[in-house]
Amino acid sequence: MLVSRSREKLINAILFFAERVGGLGKIKLFKLLYLLDFGHFRETGRSVSGMEYRAWKMGPVPAELVQVWDDLDADIAAAIEIRPEKVYDCVRENVIAKRAFDDSHFSARETRILASLAERFREDLSEKLIDVTHDENGAWAKVWRNREGNDEEIPYELAIARDDPNREELLRRAAEYKALSRASSERAAA
Repeated sequence: MLVSRSREKLINAILFFAERVGGLGKIKLFKLLYLLDFGHFRETGRSVSGMEYRAWKMGPVPAELVQVWDDLDADIAAAIEIRPEKVYDCVRENVIAKRAFDDSHFSARETRILASLAERFREDLSEKLIDVTHDENGAWAKVWRNREGNDEEIPYELAIARDDPNREELLRRAAEYKALSRASSERAAA
């Protein structure tokens, strides 16, 4: 049976960013998770968190996480606190770690990507990440298409460039992993 560690990875990725990135609010966190998942998929054919992302006006949004953001699931609420902070005339959310990051569920590659993103965007505001996630050749832009793709799923396959010499192998691996995950879920449900 395939054992998924997606939930533990999601929670610990949030903790990693909360410990190492300044000004981590909802938008910045969502964009970092998107870059983590799509960057890892580009290299391996698998995401880290297993989340589905949807195309919204402000960029890619992790559907599962946005649904529980205002009322966090117990396991996420035990790991983080969302602390409002008044900045000038608006209230900004800060994601605060309640416990330490646990690297035991992550591969060396996943940890490398986490660290690279944290270093690159440590002090940037979410607006800087908007430029990156809205890149006109990126997966979000391909789905968004000037609002035509509003709320559509962003397929991970769009992370792999058409001219990537490893494209076919990565897509094969992705399909194989998806089939294994589906079979494992069906066996667990039976």
